[in-house]
Amino acid sequence: MSENTPAAAATPETAPAEKRDFIRQIVREDLASGKHTAIKTRFPPEPNGYLHIGHAKSICLNFGIAGEFGGVCNLRFDDTNPAREDPEYVAAIQDDVRWLGFQWNELRHASDYFEAYYLGAQKLIREGKAYVCDLSAEEVRAYRGTLTEPGRPSPYRERSVEENLDLFARMRAGEFADGTRTLRARIDMASGNINLRDPAIYRIKHVEHQNTGNAWPIYPMYDYAHALGDALEGITHSLCTLEFEDHRPLYDWCVDNVDFAHDPALTQPLVDKGLPREAAKPRQIEFSRLNINYTVMSKRKLMALVTEQLVDGWDDPRMPTLQGLRRRGYTPAAMRLFAERVGISKQNSLIDFSVLEGALREDLDSAAPRRMAVIEPLKLVLGNLPEGHEEMLTFSNHPKDAAFGERQVPFSRELWIEREDFAEVPPKGWKRLVPGGEVRLRGAGIARVDEVVKNEAGEIVELRGWLDPESRPGMEGANRKVKGTIHWVSARHAVEAEIRLYDRLFSVPDPDDEADGKSYRDYLNPESRRVVTGYVEPAAASAAPEQSFQFERTGYFVADRRDHTADTPVFNRSVTLRDTWAG
Repeated sequence: MSENTPAAAATPETAPAEKRDFIRQIVREDLASGKHTAIKTRFPPEPNGYLHIGHAKSICLNFGIAGEFGGVCNLRFDDTNPAREDPEYVAAIQDDVRWLGFQWNELRHASDYFEAYYLGAQKLIREGKAYVCDLSAEEVRAYRGTLTEPGRPSPYRERSVEENLDLFARMRAGEFADGTRTLRARIDMASGNINLRDPAIYRIKHVEHQNTGNAWPIYPMYDYAHALGDALEGITHSLCTLEFEDHRPLYDWCVDNVDFAHDPALTQPLVDKGLPREAAKPRQIEFSRLNINYTVMSKRKLMALVTEQLVDGWDDPRMPTLQGLRRRGYTPAAMRLFAERVGISKQNSLIDFSVLEGALREDLDSAAPRRMAVIEPLKLVLGNLPEGHEEMLTFSNHPKDAAFGERQVPFSRELWIEREDFAEVPPKGWKRLVPGGEVRLRGAGIARVDEVVKNEAGEIVELRGWLDPESRPGMEGANRKVKGTIHWVSARHAVEAEIRLYDRLFSVPDPDDEADGKSYRDYLNPESRRVVTGYVEPAAASAAPEQSFQFERTGYFVADRRDHTADTPVFNRSVTLRDTWAG
């Protein structure tokens, strides 16, 4: 599918159950009434950081609605603050959207529209709806008033149209220093909505822009640029999170008063650049943002984790960034399932981290082939097998799906087993190896431990035992009762692997809680990353980067996206088999 291919609607044969939420109901009503004949949405990230799991909800909603209703969705970068933006983030965001399984109709930038935004601002000035203000940022705050007191008009509010046009042109020409002047919308300083108390719509910033260079020493403010960008692209439904609800009157004011749809001269610069003229009036609709426990979502805090080297970068598998979740082994299907389960509502709520982990387990249970790996190895020598014994055993790749096929697993006299699968003094209810006790070796037969070998420090270094030759699966000897089954890998054939055991980054549900003078830094989980050297069967070592497996009895793991090779395998634990945090 090309990047210009509209989001595809599901066919009747493949369509899932119809999704029902208040936004989709609005879309259905707008189509039924004839208000819109085609749906157009957009995902408008700022390229000033990496996307996190909260953005995944918005991506799935915007692209999902476009696909479900036969419409299209644009990817538009809100690149109006070049001091904080970087092409690295632009590339990562595009990568994230594609990884989640979506393709945009058109790739746009707010900077594509800078000339049209400027012409729109001149129109507002000519109509007495905008003015150049010389108040400093501190003075603007003082004049703005409070929730219970109206604001005071700026002493520059009554400048003439001619003076405002002249000053704005000189701002555009780069004549004034940063922060000395702004262009403000002239709305209502007594409004009960503080966002309507003459908000700034342009500020001076002598900063080079990654797309426009030094062409613009002034940049539009978010509320102005976002609203007009939606209008210029013909967006029908502008979906955003609840914190923008109080900004909606300003959004509508900008769209209505610039009114691109009825003033073709304002959009002529777009036509000259080869962009279509499709101005319309979009509708902003707000939904609850995603809040998940054991996590921080603030870009500032995520940036601090990286810059203070509290994590290993933006794609650290413990980070809630999409790059981090991908490296952890989360799949696009699991992310889409999680977004679906979280749902769309007007009520803010806190989602438990286990819901995210549950979505991944559900996806990988059916999608991940099985392999055997030993994470903390202990050697088991089967003394009744001859020296040099080796053979190949046939294993299914997935116990619930024969379509995954089978593989050959090498078996030999010396095995690695999990250290935790042996207890010299077993606790009550123990069902694994003990001295003199029997256990099933997965797919190989019934084994017994006869001798425990220790080093001078008294640590167990080796087990020696016996394999019942008549107990292979399908043999009569396999039918006797044995309490437990354990996995293993052949010591001669297994491949040494670096295994990174990841867990939640924070040890408390609300790391943003700053009670008792603590910060999120104080709640970092010291057990969130543990690296061990283990052994994997050859069929796991040869995996491609980002290939996921269930390591039997251990958890779901993924071959690391960056570091894994067949010669030096590196596996990240994506999620345990069961929720270890439930309590």
